Amino acid sequence: MCGIAGVLGYCEASPTSEAVLRNMITALQHRGPDEAGIYRDDCIGMVSTRLSILDIGGGQQPISNEDGKLWIVFNGEIYNYIDLRSGLETQGHRFSTHTDTEVILHLFEEYGPDCLGRLNGQFAFAIWDAENRRLFLARDRLGIRPLFYARHESNFLFGSEIKALLAQPGFRLQIAEERLKELFTYWSPLQPHSIFRGVKQVPPGHFMLLQAEGMTLSEYWRADFSSITENRSVEDYLDELRALLIDATKLRLRADVPVGAYLSGGMDSSLIAALVRRHTGNHLDTFSVAFSDPQYDEAAYQKRMASELDTTHQEVYCDYDDISEVFPDVIWHTETPILRTSPAPMYLLSRRVHELGYKVVLTGEGADEFWAGYDIFKEMRIRRFWARQPASRMRPELFKKLYQDIPGLSTNMSFLRAFFGKDLEKTESPYYSHLIRWGNTARCLRFLSDEILRDHTEQENGRYPIALPDSFAQWAPLAQAQYLEIETFFSPYLLSSQGDRMGMAHSVEGRFPFLDHRVVELANRLPSSVKQLGLQEKWLLKKLAQEYLPEEIWKRTKRPYRAPIQRAFFSGSKSSEYVCDTLSSESISRSGYFKPESVDLLVKKASSHSRLSEVDEMALVGILSTQLVDDLFVRAGSPELAASKSVGFKLIDRRALRRREMLEFQPE
Repeated sequence: MCGIAGVLGYCEASPTSEAVLRNMITALQHRGPDEAGIYRDDCIGMVSTRLSILDIGGGQQPISNEDGKLWIVFNGEIYNYIDLRSGLETQGHRFSTHTDTEVILHLFEEYGPDCLGRLNGQFAFAIWDAENRRLFLARDRLGIRPLFYARHESNFLFGSEIKALLAQPGFRLQIAEERLKELFTYWSPLQPHSIFRGVKQVPPGHFMLLQAEGMTLSEYWRADFSSITENRSVEDYLDELRALLIDATKLRLRADVPVGAYLSGGMDSSLIAALVRRHTGNHLDTFSVAFSDPQYDEAAYQKRMASELDTTHQEVYCDYDDISEVFPDVIWHTETPILRTSPAPMYLLSRRVHELGYKVVLTGEGADEFWAGYDIFKEMRIRRFWARQPASRMRPELFKKLYQDIPGLSTNMSFLRAFFGKDLEKTESPYYSHLIRWGNTARCLRFLSDEILRDHTEQENGRYPIALPDSFAQWAPLAQAQYLEIETFFSPYLLSSQGDRMGMAHSVEGRFPFLDHRVVELANRLPSSVKQLGLQEKWLLKKLAQEYLPEEIWKRTKRPYRAPIQRAFFSGSKSSEYVCDTLSSESISRSGYFKPESVDLLVKKASSHSRLSEVDEMALVGILSTQLVDDLFVRAGSPELAASKSVGFKLIDRRALRRREMLEFQPE
């Protein structure tokens, strides 16, 4: 795993300076602290910071092909690289390293953009065709690894993180007000946008080609629920799932360093850990978060699974002060406002994993999205059932089954009917499954300033600017709901702010067997009833889990991962100063994003320990994190890019290719 960045100029009179590239390296050093490298010629400068996982001694980037015409910088892992390399060698390709990075380069040399369909992995990479002066950028199918870009004057900038772009002289960031409105509705700016004006992402499943004639963006993969296979037995589906998931897990153990696993105490991470233990015999170190607040704590289940699997288990204890204390650091790494504190414990967990000497962990992300594990999918099913008889008093009683563990909620039928009855009969809307969530989250918009809200008409008119596939209307309701979840929440929020950014903040790479594209494509072509049987979530996956896990684990009711909010910021001793300062009327007025009087009332309510509603808690986190983003990235101009230590630095100058100097990199 690495960090990558670069500047493409097409201006031979002023090639990118070495100082700019060195500052890009400094900005990304947390992603790859082991070594760093530069490629530079008269058109482009590219950098890589490396977290050494494969071919520790020989995999320095950038890497070229045999004749030096193609150069690559790569962030990620290709799990089937051994098989791909063997095939390329039979076609005459010769390799100078044992890395997956070099396999990508030769695969591109052989197949061009079609190489992407052959890759099984998580990746973002840039390939420079020095002979034809073309830059190729690509991102993995699901957007596990980030890749941002922006234009500045005559230059095209790209990087694994936005902060690397700030190394370009004169480049500044500005929060895009329209993206704030999206964030306070969908949880994240809609793809391909970031929170900053003019900064975009290469979307998941896309590649980009830049040359003197212009830029093209092309899609090579998207989640597709069109080809449903109906005429197979449950046993056939189960056999295919078992074989694919075992193989996906084994592939993700490929590394020249130890591989551990996160163990949340839920079914998904427990199943991955169990597959490792049963099918490889490898000893396994596991890691988890325990909360001081019993409302969020799952330590008992984590310890139960660690004992069951005989793993060496490490626990990070997280209290209110811990969350508050690291929250500004969390926002420095997310580079975007967020609506939950959930990333903070993951930040603490990856820090502990790093301290213990681990660089790679397996996790259970992806099972809920592709195997229908979330309550939003059950809510949609009940609402559609209820909508067929809107006057029924019995049908909404089904909501009690979903929230039996929330005190008071399951018995408050007047609230449940009012809450889930909104827009009940709009079943023809393509967004039906998410109308409740988006409408609920959009209540946070009331805190935005009048100037920002002036042109906000999308929700009032029932319009949502989300691109849908041509065949979307023909998909089953569950498939439609899953697609919306993947597009608006999974990649832009969960895999980013709670995934890549929190792991790579401490140089820890997460690997996700459930996101092997073969496992995803199997899930997407299964009938809805195999994933969601009645109100039973992840039905087929649970059948598989029964073979590996204790009943108390696989039979557990799905428990959403969350972390304290109000108590984290207003109960501890370490939080009050920066939180109150950041949310003060003076700070809110200065930034101009929110109504000072509304924020002041929210802060007074939170600090008085009156219990905040879920929406108010989301608003509190969203406002605080937006203010921190403004302080860290906008008002700071070009944030201080402080490196923790010097790294080995490889300078490759295109104008003197044979000169390859190993320099000691000292941050400027």
